[in-house]
Amino acid sequence: MSLEELAAANKRTVGTKQTLKALERGVVKVVYLAKDAERHVIDPVLKICETKNIPIVWVDNMKLLGETCSIEVGCATASITEE
Repeated sequence: MSLEELAAANKRTVGTKQTLKALERGVVKVVYLAKDAERHVIDPVLKICETKNIPIVWVDNMKLLGETCSIEVGCATASITEE
């Protein structure tokens, strides 16, 4: 999965809280994580992805991930969902 797919996705989450909620509902196809995000923020997402075998795409930094999601601030996590 590429950043272009995330940018074009009709159904996605932006931010750790939304991504965690979607993971709990079981609707996430792929998760995007920023390499420069603080570990305590992304670790819960990582653990769930490993448990549920959800693919992870690492993004260079939070700024790039935020821009890809069309927000003006950086974000640590995002995902493409099925909903």
